[in-house]
Amino acid sequence: MKPMARTTHPEQHRTDRIGWLRAAVLGANDGIVSTASLVVGVAAAGAGHTQILVTGVAGLVAGAMSMAAGEYVSVHSQADTEQADLSREKGELLQDPAAERRELTAIYVTRGLQPELARQVAEQLMTHDALGAHARDELGISETMSARPVQAALASAASFAVGAALPLAVTALVPSQSLIPSVAGTSLAFLAVLGFISARAGGASVLTGAWRVTFWGALAMAITAAAGTLFGAVA
Repeated sequence: MKPMARTTHPEQHRTDRIGWLRAAVLGANDGIVSTASLVVGVAAAGAGHTQILVTGVAGLVAGAMSMAAGEYVSVHSQADTEQADLSREKGELLQDPAAERRELTAIYVTRGLQPELARQVAEQLMTHDALGAHARDELGISETMSARPVQAALASAASFAVGAALPLAVTALVPSQSLIPSVAGTSLAFLAVLGFISARAGGASVLTGAWRVTFWGALAMAITAAAGTLFGAVA
């Protein structure tokens, strides 16, 4: 009798996408919503077609740079915190490895292992990579979830520019008299597609993802249009 061939069990998880996916979705969503809202608001205030287009282009450039800077600073702050925690943990491992072993053992006990087995697991993992074991199981820091400031900044800036370019293209192509409904309608469609794609990439409900971004986009455009109408009437 031939031995059964061993088969692999490939698994595809999505946690490795969290960093760039969050930044890309946030950037594209902000690009569409902020630029469409800006165009609709300025148009509602009675500005000319050329002024509206120039305002939208300026919003694209400023928004992309703002997204890149904001993502880099915020994610870099997270990375600095992670490095500080790792440095502190490294010092504690050098000063009192026995206490750190007991600490790791207690963590595994709370997760359901028997005390003796938890002690053995802690010893073996610390022998293999003590800092890695504590980073992952005590601090919650892993390679997949670690902060990547440059990646987040580039993803946000690029996706914002792409998202903002969509309502700007509509603005450039449609006549002034149909500008507001055209930009608003197409932007809501773009947002629905974005919500669908991001939910699909993240393994979530596509209907919920599409509805969520579309609702908030519609609300943002409506409020901005109301503000533009109000200040345009005052002027």
